[in-house]
Amino acid sequence: MTTVIAFIVIFGALVFFHELGHLVFAKRAGILCREFAIGFGPKVFSFKKNETIYTIRLLPIGGFVRMAGEDPEVIEIKPGYRVGLVLNDEEKVQKIVLNNKDKFPNAIIMEVEYADIEHELFVKGFLEGDDDEVMKQYSILANAVIVEDGVESQIAPYNRQFASKTLGQRTMAIFAGPMMNFVLAFFIFVLIALLQGIPSNEPMLGKLTEDGAALSAGMKEGDVVQSIDDVEISNWSDVVEVIRKSPEKELTFLIERKGNEIEIPVTPNTQKLEDGTTIGIIGVYSPVEKSPLKAITYGATETYFWTTEIFSALGKLITGQFSIDALSGPVGIYQSTDMVAQSGIYYLMRWAGMLSINLGIMNLLPIPALDGGRLLFFAVEAVRGKPIDRQKEGMIHFLGFALLMLLMLVVTWNDIQRFFL
Repeated sequence: MTTVIAFIVIFGALVFFHELGHLVFAKRAGILCREFAIGFGPKVFSFKKNETIYTIRLLPIGGFVRMAGEDPEVIEIKPGYRVGLVLNDEEKVQKIVLNNKDKFPNAIIMEVEYADIEHELFVKGFLEGDDDEVMKQYSILANAVIVEDGVESQIAPYNRQFASKTLGQRTMAIFAGPMMNFVLAFFIFVLIALLQGIPSNEPMLGKLTEDGAALSAGMKEGDVVQSIDDVEISNWSDVVEVIRKSPEKELTFLIERKGNEIEIPVTPNTQKLEDGTTIGIIGVYSPVEKSPLKAITYGATETYFWTTEIFSALGKLITGQFSIDALSGPVGIYQSTDMVAQSGIYYLMRWAGMLSINLGIMNLLPIPALDGGRLLFFAVEAVRGKPIDRQKEGMIHFLGFALLMLLMLVVTWNDIQRFFL
């Protein structure tokens, strides 16, 4: 049960911050965002705030931000439609009722002659019960809603649609999703450094294990190692090297404790590695230090390190140095999360940071249907000076999505075979 909760929290957080990046920068550009969703499939929970519906859906395998203009607007007001118009005090249309008009007794009924809800924002036609049969025209508010089957949908004037924005604004709205995954990873690593501390190379003893030789010999956390068997020690790596080479061999440590120098004999215990070799251990963790400034540096360093590691792995996949069987899908990630969770909260946090970077990089790949594919089309637009035909682009993204789903099925099957068969 703990693993299930950890998996849902980690995966949910990665998707949430990814989609939050899209949402924030889309709203900053003035794009109408109709829905912010975590998951796919049927809605489990939803609420509306301002213009956006926030939903949690049944299948927790992703998320999306539905921006106006990204998909064809499904509601049209065609000539001949009989609609109800709810006007405000200035006689501007604030609601257009398509059916069940009897539920809006204050609405006037119009047979539409022409309506423009994207550019000029007006509707004109003949009013029901108007004996003069004079065509009337009303302005439509930019935030007016269309009501169909009791459901309200805000109209999207062209200046609120994705396609109306500058190339830079559209690029940023798409790039912000993967960018937020890198930002999230950075803050996770910073938090780890603040809570756990940053590994230090000073020759100082960290925490001691209760069953270790160091504690039995009288060593204490914070002791500074000056020398071992009269060999000067300058850093923690030196300490580790000497101990590993001396299983079951008594070593004389010269340590400094509170300004005093003390000699302590310690005999490292033997530990056998998987390859059959033996090393010495005394039950001491490396020293750590807690510094807000160094925590920020550590966060940046770890983010950069794992970014390069994942890119390196991708390069090996492309060059055939390892096969597609090595990839993992949701099942494999769940299994890995289970193993990491058993190691402690800090390992789990580090795992979340690595997954966040991985999600950001995967989304930046120039594959149709991914954010990277969208950015590639924007790059082509920048070179051509005009966008690619939307129908052609949509078809390419559809094919890309189908291929991604096929890849997901293959990877998931591999995971099932690897862990359950």
